[in-house]
Amino acid sequence: MEKPLLVTVVGPTAVGKTEFAIRLAEALDTEIISADSRQFYKSMHIGTAKPTNVERARAVHHFVDFADMTQTLSAGEFERQVLTK
Repeated sequence: MEKPLLVTVVGPTAVGKTEFAIRLAEALDTEIISADSRQFYKSMHIGTAKPTNVERARAVHHFVDFADMTQTLSAGEFERQVLTK
């Protein structure tokens, strides 16, 4: 069985990762799984550069505004959540 392609986009803040990832998702007709440790939380907005509603409309973004600040999630639980998407 062929494994799905996984493309990882990494880099410092404000270099265009979001726009690049959206264009890539559009070209590959796929969705985005965010692993950003700050965009993950619903109430964390300042300094997170979360994708705008317009950007989110261009490509489905998983795990943006996903958890409450009081919720604890381990790397293992994050993996389990990702594998169900």
